[in-house]
This record gives sequence, structure tokens and C-alpha cells, in this order.
Amino acid sequence: MFFNLDEFADTHVIDGVEMTAMIDDMEHIEREKKMKSNMDGIYARQILIYVKAEEFGELPAQNRLLMLDKRRYIVVDATDEGGVYTITLEANRSR
Repeated sequence: MFFNLDEFADTHVIDGVEMTAMIDDMEHIEREKKMKSNMDGIYARQILIYVKAEEFGELPAQNRLLMLDKRRYIVVDATDEGGVYTITLEANRSR
């Protein structure tokens, strides 16, 4: 049910490959934190994605570049939780 396209998941293009993933967008939390302490107009956008290990392939290493839906991110953290990868991505964005 977690990866059911009618429920929580959507189809996304990750590193050029279409796969089923669920995205937890933590942007609003990070934006508030960064905007308060970083007034130069740049904030870190951070998102969390869940994807099946069998669809994704090898667990990505920290600091690896990853393309998600034509946007470039850096892998901050990645863990294998019983065949489901939880990957935290970050990218700098402007306000």
C-alpha cells in the first residue's frame, strides 16, 4: 500500500530512470530555519524520498549527486529499511 500509485506514491524520474517513489517535502521547515539565519537569499531545500531498493539499485553514498525530476540534489543521508531506501536530499535554492 505504501507504494500504491493510487494512495501515497507517484512516478518520478530518478537519475534518468522512471520509478515509483514517495516524497516527503520538508521544504517549509528548512526554509523557515534557513531564512531566519541566512539573509543572503539562499536557503537549503531538503526532501526525503522513499523508494524500493529493487527499483533504485545500489544504496547511494553521501554527497553523491542525484537527479530527481530534472532537479539536482546532493544525498545527505541514505538508509536501507528492509528493502525500502529512505534518502534525504538537499539543494540550495533562492527565495
